[in-house]
Amino acid sequence: MNRYLQGELINWKMKVREALKKDMPQVLDLIQELAVFEKEPDAVEVTVQDLEREGYGKNPLFHCFVAEIENDIVGAALVYYRFSTWKGRTLHLEDLIVKEAWRGKGIGEALYKKTMQFAFNQGLKRVAWDVLDWNTGAIKFYERSGAKILDDWRVVHMDETGLKKYINS
Repeated sequence: MNRYLQGELINWKMKVREALKKDMPQVLDLIQELAVFEKEPDAVEVTVQDLEREGYGKNPLFHCFVAEIENDIVGAALVYYRFSTWKGRTLHLEDLIVKEAWRGKGIGEALYKKTMQFAFNQGLKRVAWDVLDWNTGAIKFYERSGAKILDDWRVVHMDETGLKKYINS
């Protein structure tokens, strides 16, 4: 791709591919960068070993796509299957992450397209994900892509402390 960066023409070639187990340290770096962006810098508890075990074991819990430029992973999309009582098997896009220095250059869109193509090729009826209400750039992109933002639904989480408290009550 030819792009201008700070007024200088640069040439770079991006490859979007399935992540490999050896990519998980760089993927974890992206996850930590996302946590900072989402104003939760201390929230990441997952480790490289967790990602390797859960994504590349006998029954992998997720698929991951990465965007790579010159052997550097600059973006990732992590997805996993869910089951909808209305639609059957669906896909959940857990995170779509692009390194801050590479945002606005089409990398996120390439990962998004790879994710949607993966879902389509699997014959899935729906892809779902969450977006923070203040992330207006992402919201506008998703709406332009044809995605529907469901304003009348609320995301519900119960964290580990809540689980313990509820189970023990």
